[in-house]
This record gives sequence, structure tokens and C-alpha cells, in this order.
Amino acid sequence: MLRTISQSFKVGVEKYLPNAFIFALLLTLIVLAMGMIMTGESFFGMVEHWYNGFWGFLAFTTQMILIIITGYALVKAPLVQRWVQKGATIPKTQKSAIIITMIVAALGGYLSWGLGFVLGTLFAMEVARNVQTADFRILIAAAYTATIAILPISITLTAPLLVNTPQHSLEEKIGLIPLTETILSPTMLFVALVGLAAVIFAYIKMMPKSDEVVPFYRNDEIAASLEASPVTVGETPTIADRLDNSKVLNYLIVAIGAIWLFMYFSKSGFNLNLNILNFGFIILGLALHGSPKSYISAITSAMPSAGGIALQFPFYAGIMGMMIGSGLIVMISNGIVAISNEFTFPFFSLLSASIVNIFVPSAGGQWQIQGPIMVEAAQTMGIPVSVAINTVSIGDLVTNLLQPFFVLPALGLSGLSLKDIWGYCLVSLIILFVIAVVGVTFIPMIF
Repeated sequence: MLRTISQSFKVGVEKYLPNAFIFALLLTLIVLAMGMIMTGESFFGMVEHWYNGFWGFLAFTTQMILIIITGYALVKAPLVQRWVQKGATIPKTQKSAIIITMIVAALGGYLSWGLGFVLGTLFAMEVARNVQTADFRILIAAAYTATIAILPISITLTAPLLVNTPQHSLEEKIGLIPLTETILSPTMLFVALVGLAAVIFAYIKMMPKSDEVVPFYRNDEIAASLEASPVTVGETPTIADRLDNSKVLNYLIVAIGAIWLFMYFSKSGFNLNLNILNFGFIILGLALHGSPKSYISAITSAMPSAGGIALQFPFYAGIMGMMIGSGLIVMISNGIVAISNEFTFPFFSLLSASIVNIFVPSAGGQWQIQGPIMVEAAQTMGIPVSVAINTVSIGDLVTNLLQPFFVLPALGLSGLSLKDIWGYCLVSLIILFVIAVVGVTFIPMIF
């Protein structure tokens, strides 16, 4: 049944779904029209909001590009590459390939959503290379889905970490919310672990038949690869060659970076954010590659994979600018709150976050705008603030299977297009949304 549904979605998206960039452009026009119709904002006002927001993701865009290229360079390091390649030889069938790929992606996603997206995709590609009976497209989709599924309990989940950090924007109103009420709560554990098990089962059921399998292929101009780069042997090394391959210079920088990381974690604890993650990837990558030249080569080979992000993220920032500037986010959130009561609030909070995420695919940005509204509503109804935090977080995650914003790294690395994997993602979206609704509505009643 699930395979039939996924194939129906697949046929539909192949016929009607445009390129991911066209999706962003169409969404821009939709939000422009919504702002004018629903808020009464003028056309010129919406255009102004669009441009004002256009560069709002500039720092985040750079962070995401670095996540891709430094994560890829880290996996391309000889030691890690051997581990990945050895692990990728374990599965022998399409079924085992899917299960192992999803487990690896989920483990990466638990440590960091950025690591999950990159490691999961590269591992899926290596598995697909070894298991030619496995469909390449479903493995990439499975890796992405597993990362999304585990994120409710990821140690890098934005909102729970933010409200547990001293001096956060809502501290005077709600204080510090411990992780035992968010990431480690029964609700989040249920949604993540049951959700992961459910989507693994779903992907097994959605496996293409042997005559429908599209095996691994690689577009050399687009996709990244874990194949070893050819080694060239020159004549007598010049001073420039010695510097390029200098282990002393390389490890001096690694030592400085390691000292700073030690200082940071000693002071802040295991508090990961994108900047720390990228910095750690760079230092660890340099250490594992052993020389500046080897690391530069790995970074350069990963750069084509980041093209989609560099182009599309500014357009999503523009969409976010229109949503904020016109007041659409506040209108949607307040409308949801107005029809909620103590029992239905978790569901409607989840639903509103899911809707808003389609237009504002940034967990941090969405929480800063929508979080205060939901927190105030929860307090007014006498509901624990953690319910608002958890429901907004889960809602933000689930529709990432619909919104192509965060799948761009996977598409860039694999060389696939959105329509190759979207059918599988839509089935997963439905499954995870149902589990999320059950989790946020009923689990708090039990525990």
C-alpha cells in the first residue's frame, strides 16, 4: 500500500513539480499575494519587505555552505573515508541498505542536524555505489528523512537549547526551561523514536521493485564523490610545494584551533551551534587530512554541491522578510491560538508551526517570531510553557519534508533533483505528522 501511494506521489511530482529554485520563486509570488490580500499591505510595501529580508539569511547561507563543504571534506579525510566505505560494504540487499543508511543518518542527526544531512547523504551514496540492486533515489530520501525524524531529540535542536541558555529573549517571562522538559521529555522521545521506527518501516515498504531500481550514478559536474583523488608525483619539491604539504604548518593551526575549542567547551559545556560545528569540522578536517593541500583539494571538490544554497537561500530570506514585515506570521499564529483550548492547543500549535515553516524555513528565526505568541497563549491557558516549545519545534521539523529548503544540501551532494525524492518525502511527512499529533496530544496526559 505504501509503495503504491509513494509511486502515485512520484508520478505526480514528476509531472507537476518544478525545479527547487522554481519552487522558491513560486512561493515568493504566493506570499506576495497573501500579504496584499490578508494584511492589506500595498504591492510596493511587500516589495520593500521582500528586499529588506533578501539578505537576512546571508550569515546562515554561509554557515550552510560551510556545513556542506567542511562536512564533505571531513568525510573525505582518509581515515573517515575508510570508515564510511567499510560501513557501506555491510548491506548486501536493498532492504539492509535502507535500514543501515537511515540508522547512520539518524545518529549523525542526533549529534547535529548539519552532520546528519551531510554524513547521511554521503553514506547513502557510498552504499548505493556498493549495492547496485538498491535504488539510489530512495537511499538519498531515506537518509534525509531519518535525519528529520530524529531531530526532536537532537542535542542541537534550536528552541530547547535557546530557552535553556541564560539571558535568552524570554528569560524574564519563562525563566530557563531544562532539557528534561524539552529534548529529553517523554513527548519528544516518543515522536523521535517512534517516528524513526515508523519511517524505516515505511521505506522498506516503499522499495522499488527490481525492474524499477535506478542504481547509483554520478554526474561528475554536480555530485560529490568519496573516490580517492589521484596523487601526482612531481620532481624536486619547491618551497611552495613544501608549504602546501607542510605538516608542521598544518598542525600548528590545528593546535591553536583545538586549544580554542577546549576553552569554549570548558566554559560553555557541550553547547553546539552552527559556528562551533563548522569551526570544529575545519579543525578536525585539517587534522585528519594532514596537510593544507589535501584539505584544499577536498574543499574544492565539494564546492559545486553548494550552488543551490547560494542561489536559493536569499529568496527564502526574502519570503521571510515579507512574512514578518506584513504581519502574516503574527496573523496566522494569533488565528490558531484564537480557536484553541487546553486540549486542542498542542495540536493547533503544531499545525501553525508546520504551516509557518513552509514560508519561514529557519528554526531560530521562526522561534523568535512565533515562540513568544505561543508561550503567552500557553501561559494564559495554564499549559506548561514546554508544551509550546515542543510543539513549535516539532511542527517546524515535520514540514521540512515538504519544504525543499533543507534538502538542498542532499540534492547538491548527490546530484539528484527534488522530484527524484519528493514522493518518498511526502509519504514520510504524513506518517511523521500523525505520530507528532498523537505524541503532543496524548503523551503529556500519560506522563
